[in-house]
Amino acid sequence: MKALSSKAESLLLKPSLETYTESTKLDHKSTSDSVTPSVDMESSDEDSAAGLDDFSGLSPYERKRMRNIRENAKFFASLQLAESAARLRGMIKKSVPPELKRKRPKKKETEIGCRRSMRLLKVDPLGVSLPASPTQPALVEEENPLLPPGPLEMIPENQDDSSKLFKASLKTWAEMSQTSNGKTKKGLSSIKSYKANLSGMVISEATVRKVTKGAISSVALHPSEVRTLVAAGSKFGQIGLWDLTQQGEDGIYVFHPHSRHVSCLSFSPTNPAHLLSLSYDGTLRCGDFSSAVFEEVYRNETNSLSSFDFLDNASSLLVGHWDGHLSLVDRRTPGTSYEKFFSSTSEKIRTVHVHPLSRQYFITAGLRDVHIFDARFLKSKGSQPLISLTEHSKSIASAYFSPVTGNRVVTTCADCKLRVFDSSSISSQLPLLSTIRHNTFTGRWLMRFQAVWDPKQEDCFIIGSMAHPRRVEVFHETGKNVHSFEGECLASVCSLSVMHPTRYILAGGNSSGKLHVFMHQETSVIG
Repeated sequence: MKALSSKAESLLLKPSLETYTESTKLDHKSTSDSVTPSVDMESSDEDSAAGLDDFSGLSPYERKRMRNIRENAKFFASLQLAESAARLRGMIKKSVPPELKRKRPKKKETEIGCRRSMRLLKVDPLGVSLPASPTQPALVEEENPLLPPGPLEMIPENQDDSSKLFKASLKTWAEMSQTSNGKTKKGLSSIKSYKANLSGMVISEATVRKVTKGAISSVALHPSEVRTLVAAGSKFGQIGLWDLTQQGEDGIYVFHPHSRHVSCLSFSPTNPAHLLSLSYDGTLRCGDFSSAVFEEVYRNETNSLSSFDFLDNASSLLVGHWDGHLSLVDRRTPGTSYEKFFSSTSEKIRTVHVHPLSRQYFITAGLRDVHIFDARFLKSKGSQPLISLTEHSKSIASAYFSPVTGNRVVTTCADCKLRVFDSSSISSQLPLLSTIRHNTFTGRWLMRFQAVWDPKQEDCFIIGSMAHPRRVEVFHETGKNVHSFEGECLASVCSLSVMHPTRYILAGGNSSGKLHVFMHQETSVIG
């Protein structure tokens, strides 16, 4: 049935005018010949009129459908749409769209161009071309050139070196160093009296001064019990000395013994008239108040220096390098070289600190490791540590023994934790006593925090803080906050702080080169 209907559609869909004429005649003839009105006869006549005699096998529905299709084809053929479309195509001419080309404006020859420097065009003012000068390699000046080796005179940059005031200050500092050297340290105080003394320390506008050009990278307090002298090293190689007993700016002296970051600064424990400074420029110098000279103690331009500490009677120094090496330097030996040079398993060494009693032991803070070494077993290659503290997950800023007995170790880590270890027995491992949550994320522009012990109270340490209002905090080894130094004059973060060994004086430095000093109201000597 489907085959028949498809054949019928193919025949019926051929529009022809002749077929239309014939079908019209047949329709009239069948109409005139019909006599008896009957439904079957009408249908048979319609089928014959529509030309469906060859498809007698179709059902009545299919024959009716074929008839409708044929009638529709006749109607569309009568409209002559194909002929009309052909005539319209002939009338319409295809127009090619013109190519769009941007017209470039023609440059006028008389147009005046931009003015150019005749010097850059190598033309003199009269219009005559100058002869080509021979090209010479440009000399690139270093941002911070190294200073010449050897001793440097102690000449202040901010004052006249020939002034009587400066010479008198040098003499006073040398004399008070001899006086402070004869003093002995006294016993520790209780936590209750210690907190009471801390509460009496205040800061004022008179104890805040800018002493260096750049950010303060190291701070040291002179151990004198008579005068207050603070030393600060900067990231640009400057060293500022501030004598608080002098009024105003007269007590500030700025020197430039280094060309780069001064990372470590300390007064000699045996002769406080000597101020030792270590810099990233590869030099370690000793500023002598008696001779007014910065002597060069050690120079190593190959391996950058990071930190140092005193050995034995302060004549020998242990110097740490950023690449993990260690140098043993003897100040009594002529020259600026090392006595011994060691390598360690540390990738980096940030700080070096010697045990206060057992001087053969020292601790180093590296990239992510803290090691305790025995100086008697150091080797030129691959020195192995006695103990490694592996509790840290990020880089470590510092690690220090407690100042009196060395029974505690405090570390500052970038994971925002301060850790206190029990080092009373240096064995295979140091027990972890306490962990203190503290924000140590100082960012790019601030110096990293370093927790340092108070020399007067070896179970307490101090550290800067990012909290508001700005403060310097004191913690007990158990993790409890003992005191917070605050004040209206402390408006910035003091990244590095240090306490006086015998007096209640705290000095802190910030990133703008300012020193902030908290002093006990009575500035009394502990007794």
